[in-house]
Order: sequence, then C-alpha cells, then structure tokens
Amino acid sequence: MKPLTLFPTGQPLYTPNQCQALDRTCIDDLGFDGYELMQQAAQAAFGVLISEWPNAHSLIILCGKGNNGGDGFEMASLACEHGLGVQLVFDGKVDELTGEAKQAAFHALDNGLTVIASDQVNWALSNCVIVDALLGTGIQGPPREPMASLIQQANTSGLPILAVDIPSGLNGLTGCVVGEAINAHITVTMLLNKQGLYTGDGPNYVGQVRVAGLAVPKQIVKTISSSCELQNWQHLKHAAIFEPRIATSHKGHFGHVLLVGGDTGMAGAISLAASAALRSGAGLVSVATRPENVSIVVTRQPEIMAHGVNSVSDIKGLIEKASVIAIGPGLGQGSWGQQMLQAVMASEKPVVMDADALNLLASQKIHYNLSSRISVLTPHPGEAARLLNTSTAQIGQDRFKALQEIAKLYSSEVVLKGAGTLVGSSVQTSICQDGNPGMASGGMGDVLTGVLIGIMAQNEAILPSDLHSVVTSAVCLHSAAADEAAKAGQTSLVASDLLNTIRQLLN
Repeated sequence: MKPLTLFPTGQPLYTPNQCQALDRTCIDDLGFDGYELMQQAAQAAFGVLISEWPNAHSLIILCGKGNNGGDGFEMASLACEHGLGVQLVFDGKVDELTGEAKQAAFHALDNGLTVIASDQVNWALSNCVIVDALLGTGIQGPPREPMASLIQQANTSGLPILAVDIPSGLNGLTGCVVGEAINAHITVTMLLNKQGLYTGDGPNYVGQVRVAGLAVPKQIVKTISSSCELQNWQHLKHAAIFEPRIATSHKGHFGHVLLVGGDTGMAGAISLAASAALRSGAGLVSVATRPENVSIVVTRQPEIMAHGVNSVSDIKGLIEKASVIAIGPGLGQGSWGQQMLQAVMASEKPVVMDADALNLLASQKIHYNLSSRISVLTPHPGEAARLLNTSTAQIGQDRFKALQEIAKLYSSEVVLKGAGTLVGSSVQTSICQDGNPGMASGGMGDVLTGVLIGIMAQNEAILPSDLHSVVTSAVCLHSAAADEAAKAGQTSLVASDLLNTIRQLLN
C-alpha cells in the first residue's frame, strides 16, 4: 500500500499554448532540431500503433498542412520501413508546405510513397488502421471541407483510429467540439498532456490517451506551471483524510451536517443526500424538511435526524448546531425554499449549494454572503448558465472559463458537473477522471451533495486552506462509486446504487 499523504498530487495538465511555447523553447533556446522532434513524435505514435494493432497490414494516414500533418508524413515513412501498405492522404500540394512539415512530406515521397486525395481512399480494407494527423491543437472553429467529410468517412469506416496529438476537431484548450471531430480509439499526445482531452466533449473522442514526452528534459517541463490537474479515486484514496479511524473515535469527531430541502412532494432528493452524507462518514446527520416528509426520510434511513420546519424560526436552532450545511436538494423555488435559503445565508457556517439553491441564487432574490464563509457550488451546465446569465451552449464552449467566472462572481469553490467534472476556483482547477455515462440519471447530484458535505464535515479543521483538495476528493469518491456500481450495468444505474459502493470504497 502506498504511504498516506495529506493529498496526493494529480497528473499535471497543460494548455495547447503552453505546449507550443515548450516546443519553441526546445528549438530556440535549447538548440533542438525541429525536424528531429517531429521524427520523435512520429516514432512514439508509430510505436503505440504497432503495439496496439500488431496484426495491422496497412495504414490510411490522413495528413493536414501543419506540423500535425508532418507527424503523419513521418509515420508514413516508418510504415514503409516496416513493410506496411500506406494510403497517404493529403488534399493539397506538397510543394506549398513549409518548414518541418515540408521536410517530412518529401521524406515520405523519397521512400516511394504517393500522395492521394481524400476522394481516392479505399476504406474497405481489413487489418487496417487510420492515422489522424489532420489538425493539431491550434484549431479554431469547425473543420472545413473537404476535411469535414474526410473526418466523417473515417469515423464511419469501422476501422480503428489513432489520433496524433489530439483528435482533429477537438479543442485542446476547452474540450469542445464544433462540427465534425475524429472519434479516436487511441490518442498519442505530444510533449505535454492537454486539459481539453479530459472534459466536455473530450472523453467522447480521445479513447485511451498516451503521453509522449519526447526527449525534452524533465527539468525543463518542471519549469512550466500546469493549468490544472487530473485526479482520480485510485490516487486520492491514499490521502490521509481517508485513513482508518483510531480506536477511541466517537461520532462527535466527524462533524454534524445539516441538509436543508425537500419541499412538498420532493422528499426523495433530500433523503438521498442525507443517506450519502451518512455513508460518507459524517458523525451526525440532520435534515430540515417539510413536516410531511419527516416520516418518509426516517423510514428510508432511521439514522437520520429529520426535523419538520415551516419557517425561519423553526430552522435557526438546527443551523446553530450544525458544523456544515448543504441546501438545495428538493428545495423548490417557492416561498418555503426562499425562506430556508435566506435563513442559511444569515449564518456564516460552511455551505454546499445545489439544485434550486443555485437557481434562487441566480435569480438574485436572496441576499448572500458567500465571500465571508466557506462555500461550494455544484452546478450542472444548465444551472451554471443561469448563474452567469448565459446559455448552456455557451458554458459548453469553455467549461474552464465558466468555472472560473462562477468562482469569482460568487467567491466559492465550484464543482461544474458533467463528463470530466471540473473542481476549482479562480486560481486552481482539477478534473475528475472517474465517472461514466450511467450517471446521467436523476438523483446523482443529490448523492454528490451528500458525499461533499459528509467529507467536508469530517475535515472541517483543514478548511479553508485545503478546501479544493477536500472537494476534489469527494467528487472523485462519488464518481468512483458510480463506476463500481455500474459494473452491474450502466443503463440501469440509479443514484441509490451508489450508497453501498461508497461504503465499500471507504473500507
């Protein structure tokens, strides 16, 4: 077992601009030959291809006009040397290429290869692999014709695809796809691992990601500050906050959480959240809900202390006893929900806000004091759009920017949910690598709220200094629990399935 540390450091991720700057530093300041770097990139990608598809007899190599295309031309030369058949696809004139890409193209021609246009490709081949070297990380906007049609044909060919550096059409900065994009089985990304591969649309297109560091000295890479970190439960489970409890532990050591929500007819959401807080290890769990929901909550989970509240005066005493508060699951946006949120905002206890608490926050109907307290907001893209008074589509175009804007506007740590959930503030961001499509069902966010508040309550002593790491750990635990539960089937996965797998992961 790995030794316990407070919080293990995640895998650093970078922006495409940082990668391009490193490439220029290697060439301009360290004396690297640009063409040699291109050859190294091609060798790395070709090595992965041969390893993954050892029975491949031929390749269809799709080349663009930039250095990404140069990598493809170099791979074509390597394929010739290994006796593989090659269809070298390039819609353009080799003479019009420049720099290292032109050098690589003529190297391929010197090896006896012939360039063909995209309308000449024979896609009906067996034991064939497509190499995507069309567009690099500098893409702006959707791919144009004939490239868009070529990408579409590659995706529908039924042949496996290896993407060089990044699947063409995917934005390496934002993880957004506009128009057509290569659906790769494997992506071999060069020099630095890019943040856009792991969030937004990225996970749908990259397949397995391999990082080829080339011959760049590690001490040079260490001088670059990563844009964010990639984290997962397998890594974070070794954090000291998850170490076994000492023999003299008692419930008072692990926090008293209060969950507020469950307007009339919405007992399920607050029940799920409270049960998740218990399963995450919170010492005491109280619920403030509509009086008619109390019996439902207690019947489902008798360890929960459920209280019926109708007004602000009913909840004040519960707020005073709590160490951490979560509000939102099943809250509603009516007068009762508004009163409950205003009562929570009147305190300065650490707070997690979800669902209708976020919608009320966005409506500006409630006075809030988030800058004077520890606060975590957990929006999905629709809620994020309301918080920023924009559209869901706009949020999807740059999730990193959206997260930073919400964090700054509301002085909070933010969990922007979705594929490759982002956790962060205006100064620090992590991407959760865990999770699966089965999580796209009702109640998952309520369970996340419960996990978050449960983990925060047990670690109140290290907040706010380690808030980001605590929240990231909780998010990865929640997603890993979904992955474990999904082993019995993704399509049928429901939020309550996570309650037992959370317990398994924590023991």
